[in-house]
Amino acid sequence: MGRIKCLGLSLAVAGFFPWLGLRLFRKMERSFADLIWSAPPARPMSDIVIAAENLSKSYLLGHQSVERERYTALRDVITREAHNFARKGLDFIRGRQIVHGDEVEEFWALRDVTFEAMRGEVLGIIGRNGAGKSTLLKILSRITEPTRGRVTIRGRVSSLLEVGTGFHPELTGRENIYLNGAILGMTQREIHKKFDEIIAFAAVEQFIDTPVKRYSSGMSVRLAFAVAAHLEPEILIVDEVLAVGDVEFQKKCLGKMDDVSTRDGRTVLLVSHNMSALSRLCQTAIWLDGGLVRGKGPTQDIVSQYLHNNGPTGIKYVDLGETTRPRSVEDDRIRIQSLEWLSELPLRHGEPMAARIGFRSKGPICALSLGIGFSSREGTRVVTYSTDLTDMNRPDLGRPGYYSAEVKVEALPLQPEDYDINIYARSGDLHLLDFVGADRVEVAAGPKTPAFMTSKFAGARLPSTWSWNCEPT
Repeated sequence: MGRIKCLGLSLAVAGFFPWLGLRLFRKMERSFADLIWSAPPARPMSDIVIAAENLSKSYLLGHQSVERERYTALRDVITREAHNFARKGLDFIRGRQIVHGDEVEEFWALRDVTFEAMRGEVLGIIGRNGAGKSTLLKILSRITEPTRGRVTIRGRVSSLLEVGTGFHPELTGRENIYLNGAILGMTQREIHKKFDEIIAFAAVEQFIDTPVKRYSSGMSVRLAFAVAAHLEPEILIVDEVLAVGDVEFQKKCLGKMDDVSTRDGRTVLLVSHNMSALSRLCQTAIWLDGGLVRGKGPTQDIVSQYLHNNGPTGIKYVDLGETTRPRSVEDDRIRIQSLEWLSELPLRHGEPMAARIGFRSKGPICALSLGIGFSSREGTRVVTYSTDLTDMNRPDLGRPGYYSAEVKVEALPLQPEDYDINIYARSGDLHLLDFVGADRVEVAAGPKTPAFMTSKFAGARLPSTWSWNCEPT
């Protein structure tokens, strides 16, 4: 009650002395936020900073009626459109989501998700694309409200959900740092103390007074993560946007998240498809599948369950046209359409391997190169086959169309295990055109595989030339 009285006093003072009232209001902001978002604990919960209870989120999806593909009379069209207009008007009056289409479907992105996050804990969230991970983070970041359930959050939350989150494109990097700090409730003095650390971490000193709209995606992510991590929120939420940065910056980010959790006692929620990084950084993990919690517990156990559940498909032709791309892929002139295995599945160690990659071009492309990579189930790249490492032939595509390329390996060096396949297309040395996760494939033991290699363990054993000296010296 005392907080409410002080807040009312600051608002009253603001009517006569705006600047003084604004300063009083800022001082009361954190207390007022705690009053709204934090419930008095029914039991000792001093170490619990996030408590989610039966969180569910549904969306309404509109579809065009199948009848539109057939012949319909004018009477049917008028009746259908009148019905849609009446439905949209009723939804507007009731404050509900307005859905375009003749048929409405209710889609549940989350169903009855319950978990707790402790102070100083790094919690990993894993699952396939469309499992509900981003929806959960948006609820925790207070971007959207749950349809059912509740969540109690104790502390300030800083989120990094996608490239450019919280940045105004017309403002400079410097101005956006102060803007984000103000949104978090920090004073100008507090932001100023952290300013030099932020720009040093993001490595954007030269461009700090340049409008953010002129930044590359990598620069935007570096600055956004630096702001989120250094402005001292009690809870840091990071989606898989770190995939945009280079390898060095990803390592720096993972080190920073480990540092803020262990040294500063802050809570980190991390979504990533890099199982190796999650296993190394997170103590506990949640596995989401179809909006449901499939597993909660120690990260190593949950990752093993997740990887075991998503085994090799054994499909020889994989359609990749509609597969989701990472946010780092901004150029859409090339889209990899398919992966076709020309050798029998499963692939076998020491035996020939051949595959065909199909891709579509929207326009002229210079110096095109392709590559296919095999990674362990934890996300560690084991071997890559690239057109650059053969004859250095980088063709130029002069016109739009569908193209293909074949890759052949005389003797596959991979040990028996399941591997994730990634395919990329690049123009020149650095310009990424496309990157897509293709499939998971099994490599089995071949007729010449030694017995000690039959136990599954990701890795590659390459041929080499040896000479023996069997005479003792």
